[in-house]
Amino acid sequence: MGNQQNIKDDMKVFTLSANEPLAQEIADHLGVELGKCKVNRFSDQEVQVDVLESVRGKDIFVVQPTSEPVNAHLMELLIMIDALRRASARRINLVIPYYGYARQDRKSRPREPITAKLVANLLETAGADRVVSIDLHAAQIQGFFDIPIDHLTSVPLITKYFEDEKHDLNYEEEVVIVSPDHGGVTRARRMAERLGSPIAIIDKRRPRANVAEVMSIVGDIKGKTAIVIDDIIDTGGTIKLAADKLIEEGATEVYVCCSHPVLSGKAIENLQESQIKEVIVTNSIKLPEEKQIDKIKQLSVGELLAEAITRIHEERSVSRLFD
Repeated sequence: MGNQQNIKDDMKVFTLSANEPLAQEIADHLGVELGKCKVNRFSDQEVQVDVLESVRGKDIFVVQPTSEPVNAHLMELLIMIDALRRASARRINLVIPYYGYARQDRKSRPREPITAKLVANLLETAGADRVVSIDLHAAQIQGFFDIPIDHLTSVPLITKYFEDEKHDLNYEEEVVIVSPDHGGVTRARRMAERLGSPIAIIDKRRPRANVAEVMSIVGDIKGKTAIVIDDIIDTGGTIKLAADKLIEEGATEVYVCCSHPVLSGKAIENLQESQIKEVIVTNSIKLPEEKQIDKIKQLSVGELLAEAITRIHEERSVSRLFD
């Protein structure tokens, strides 16, 4: 009880407008009240943030995925950091379950920006002291920051869902974990090791953004249940193509999982029309009602983030969460 009281005294959790339900769930797990702040917009859409209680000397955690509308949510976060810094917060920790702009993480063509690095610079310059995120699109983004970053993963959460809900599957013989590209092999292998399943890789090329062509499948999928794991589902076009190819090559059924349901453009239509049996996502991004279709199952990362916050606040190891 004394320890919990200590948390309440020294720590405050705030949220902005990107994912209030997740922030409330985190606060409930921690046994604290959400901090009082208000996000306003002037008539020209300039953002104003008011922090409505004292933060002097406190360990502050701000929950804000930079999801759609990405620029608006990023500006809210930057302005909030500035407000907290000017109000003498002891430490400003950003809990960014979904890190927007992460796909612009390197120069693949001449004169391209590296926007993931630019965003890291902006957050640091504003005054952030630490970042917590889940399943960054590219692990090297951790190196874009000169402040501590805790990179969590939703793989254990998604794996547990399959173990609990699909326990009739023989994971060693009847299931194959599929990476939708070469870049996601580490993630797929991590899940495969937990379930005791083999892996397969979809070899594809992407001629331009949001357009992919499935080329071939590396690995044995014939007669097996395919579980595709990715970090992001955006328009759903690539994952629909992948599911079609897996069924065509002999997979009996296809499940798809991802950490971040961006689901832009015709994503819901693509998923509804696809041969995918179920789409398992997390609540790192708030899903509006029109995107909550029967085919989508949303798991909560609230408890994981609450545990990470507790460990950071108490100066304990966060890496233990990966065990």
